Amino acid sequence: MTSHVSGTQPGAAAHSSAKSGLGSGWLVFAGVLMIFGGFMTLFAGIAAIANDEVFVATRNYVYQFDLTGWGWIHLILGIVIVLAGFALFTGAAWARVVGVVLAGLGMVANFMWLPYAPLWAIVLIAVDGFVIWALCAAPSPSES
Repeated sequence: MTSHVSGTQPGAAAHSSAKSGLGSGWLVFAGVLMIFGGFMTLFAGIAAIANDEVFVATRNYVYQFDLTGWGWIHLILGIVIVLAGFALFTGAAWARVVGVVLAGLGMVANFMWLPYAPLWAIVLIAVDGFVIWALCAAPSPSES
């Protein structure tokens, strides 16, 4: 014999809690990637600030900037991306918009970082692309 509370179906609570807040895994995926990408950007910034002679730039590259300055930009951008990644776990709608904007800025910064660390920059551009995709593919809170 099974007893049910009137008006509810078995598994209804589990179904509604799975869709609420984080959007069926897409926002978790985006949050984890943002935290990973943010830390990698932060580490690139620290490396550029601590010892900018480690990086060898391609000669005659259009986007030649001071590495220490780019290090500070990467450091600050990495910290903000990590914080926004953690904010995604709260399910706040503003965190999704901020995440898309920051991932876009991260893509631009890493594109300009290509002559100094090509493989690292390409990986982070791809990570930022996946973040934007996951944030845009996640269902809106009204669809939950």
